[in-house]
Amino acid sequence: MTSAAEKETDNDRRNVSDALGVVILGACAGWPLIAAIGRDARPEGVLLAVLAVAAGYAAGRMSGSLLPVAAPCAGALAGLGLAVAMPRVAPGPQFTTPLGHTGAVAALLALATGAACCAAWATPVPALRFGLRMLAAGITAAGAVMGSAAACAASAVVLLCSLAAGRMRRRGPGLAGLALAAALVTGALWAVAANVLPAGLTSALEGPLPEHRVQLWRDALRLAHGNTAVGVGPGRFGELSGAASGVLPPDGRPHSAPLQQAAEQGLVGVLLLATAFCWILYALWRSPRSTPVTLTAGAALTVLAAVAAVGNALSFTTVSAGAGLLAGLATAHPWVAGVSGS
Repeated sequence: MTSAAEKETDNDRRNVSDALGVVILGACAGWPLIAAIGRDARPEGVLLAVLAVAAGYAAGRMSGSLLPVAAPCAGALAGLGLAVAMPRVAPGPQFTTPLGHTGAVAALLALATGAACCAAWATPVPALRFGLRMLAAGITAAGAVMGSAAACAASAVVLLCSLAAGRMRRRGPGLAGLALAAALVTGALWAVAANVLPAGLTSALEGPLPEHRVQLWRDALRLAHGNTAVGVGPGRFGELSGAASGVLPPDGRPHSAPLQQAAEQGLVGVLLLATAFCWILYALWRSPRSTPVTLTAGAALTVLAAVAAVGNALSFTTVSAGAGLLAGLATAHPWVAGVSGS
């Protein structure tokens, strides 16, 4: 039985996690403004993304406290509906490859699958748990029906990780593994952009990608090397990249969140992006929710990080808000006795 002292210590650690979140999100909003000083930069897009994450996180914390099962279920259905509607309602160029709207759809379906699985782990009713898992499987199948192999694969990974999470007694090693997976994806991306891998491995990694995507990444890395500290300024990649001007129609992005941060906000921007992801994993580690819930949410957010590393999923406000919402749901303090679990 948990003592009063242990509960107080856990509460203190969660308060530290919340305080860190405020500081980190504040820095993520403030740094683009600093990087834009003296330049014809456009930090509004970054500010909107940070606001979307913060709003989603706050909504998730509140709704997850009141409705620990219904809230993630509703979020899963909303994510599925947005993914189905996105190709018809999203403004701007209708990119399908490389990972334009396809990446956003994959991200939304992965988050929706994670939310459905979190709801399944949160309910003590076996029949309802089975139904919610069938919803998660249906979301995965929806990716295939929509013709998006990336969306189907992303959702399947989240579903399998959620099922495996039920066998884990400690969340720490699982979250550490997720952090390592995100680091490996980012490292592979950086290596491809820098062209430092052996020829055979480079060909294997570049094979599924359009040649123009790799050119965008290398342009971003070139701009980052020339402006290591603060980058070229938020929103300026499109006007300074020769590869970006060759896109018809151009969208002004390198289609990679880490490389966009490096090019437009410098090393500090990359560190802030990595710190924000690590903070979310730390918040999940300190969460009062059960281990399967936190690991499921962590898996969905790690899949999102992988998709965002090779696409522009985070450029869509719905994806940023959905990521914040899922993180909030998985770190909420349930008000109903007996829900929080171990």
